[in-house]
Amino acid sequence: MLKEFNQEVQELFLRMMVTNAELFVRVTNIFNSENFDRRLRPVAEFMREHSDNYKVLPDSTQIKATTGETIDVVADLDEGHYDWFMNEFEAFTRRQELERAIMASADLLEKGDYDPVEKLIKDAVQISLQRDLGIDYFADPRARLMHLKSSNGQASTGWPVLDQKLYGGFNKGELQIFAGGSGSGKSLFMQNLSVNWVEQGLSGVYITLELSEELSAMRVDSMLTDTKTKEVFRDLDNVEMKVKMKQKASGNFQIKYMPAQSTVNDLRAFTRELQIQTGKKLDFMCVDYLDLLMPVSAKVSPSDLFVKDKYVSEELRNLAKELDIIFVTASQLNRSAVEEIEFDHSHISGGISKINTADNVFGIFTSRSMRERGQYQIQLMKTRSSAGVGQKVELAFDVDTLRITDPGTSAPTQNTAQPSAQSIMDKFKTTSQVGATDQAVHEQVDTEQKKVNGDVQSTKLKSLLNSTKEITLMQKKTKSLLEELENFGTNRDIPHIVESRGNNIITSAVNLIEFIERNYDGTQAVQLEKKLLSAIRGRDKSRFSKTIKKYQG
Repeated sequence: MLKEFNQEVQELFLRMMVTNAELFVRVTNIFNSENFDRRLRPVAEFMREHSDNYKVLPDSTQIKATTGETIDVVADLDEGHYDWFMNEFEAFTRRQELERAIMASADLLEKGDYDPVEKLIKDAVQISLQRDLGIDYFADPRARLMHLKSSNGQASTGWPVLDQKLYGGFNKGELQIFAGGSGSGKSLFMQNLSVNWVEQGLSGVYITLELSEELSAMRVDSMLTDTKTKEVFRDLDNVEMKVKMKQKASGNFQIKYMPAQSTVNDLRAFTRELQIQTGKKLDFMCVDYLDLLMPVSAKVSPSDLFVKDKYVSEELRNLAKELDIIFVTASQLNRSAVEEIEFDHSHISGGISKINTADNVFGIFTSRSMRERGQYQIQLMKTRSSAGVGQKVELAFDVDTLRITDPGTSAPTQNTAQPSAQSIMDKFKTTSQVGATDQAVHEQVDTEQKKVNGDVQSTKLKSLLNSTKEITLMQKKTKSLLEELENFGTNRDIPHIVESRGNNIITSAVNLIEFIERNYDGTQAVQLEKKLLSAIRGRDKSRFSKTIKKYQG
């Protein structure tokens, strides 16, 4: 490669292009007359202008007549010279553009205008010819597919039900965004994803812009060792042993705190230092979360979310490609999404800019009450590599260990050995249709049960309800279950009556919620539960009824 591109070499470039116009066509995307010396610049300008106007290069005679310069053809020019021309002209253009960018940057720096400098230098360095023709689709299908399988760096999410929607998992060089409201569990999800990948032997880093390194690590302790969070400190020896055992089969994992308003350059510098000190290449990076980062490329007000997040998301995706890693981050949903059962692009803070940049975007529907019931739900809002947009994925959640699992591998323990909500509600329906059923239940209860106290358990109530099918032939005046419970407590004081009735109402509500969750999809169930509570607080059952009718069609 030539170090200096003097006037003689520059003239040779022009002569070769005049000799074979195909060479000019091949470099036209980087051809800039400003890169040539003063004497040859008019020739280059004329060649460009003539080509644009007439779709053909001027010959030597036309150049001589217009510019006064003699640009002769090259004798004995053959294909063996073409590679030299392409390589050298690319290097020449990059060098000249970089030199002019440095000179322009010096003026900007003197004026205190720093932001455009990085772009000027980056654009100059990235100048290149388009000589890669891509894939010949029909040439060798088997080799093409095997290369894809071995080189795309795809990693399973650790949840087969989600992998199925994504055709296998996430790919290196891609940006994934998980959007959720405040308290929806964005951090928990990314921490679980990190644990899944580390257990697969992948190496990565979790960047936290909010929680401390120690608290984030303690959550991982609970997830990785299957230890209840409240017991981590009670059983330090066991946790330590399990972590060290896991290390043997796991990838390298770093947890790093960075202050809010850090930039992608801060992430890049940390990554570079991490790789130098550990000697290990990263497979993934999780950043918690995008909205707290600031862009490098321009001066943007933090309040201008659209512009700020546009720059940040673009820089994150470029970093993912630069480092060849799977990049995962999160974003906040705006207030308008709180009551929605479906998410779209308008619900993401900062809007469409992040959606357009990311390869995959997911909405997290999970409320605190859902997590307490062992449920975790996400919706595919955008995917580049699957047809699952709009679909929802149901996952299981262990509230004690904070671990999110595939529903096929782990089910919430609270549902074990419980009668189905369907059967319970069927008995409620039977009770409403048969006279004196509740009276019969009353007569079947033994003496101890007649003393109903404030500790009435849901299992006892379910037992009472399950017995109704056997005594439906009794014909006495129907009374509600709440009336019976009230009759049990007529001889007791007011607090006991309130406590007893309250406990049984709660139990009935739990049974109803279980029934709702088994007969409606996840988002509908959540909405019905919200309306149920709202109706109780507002003493207006119409709210609940309207929602039921809505889902009936």
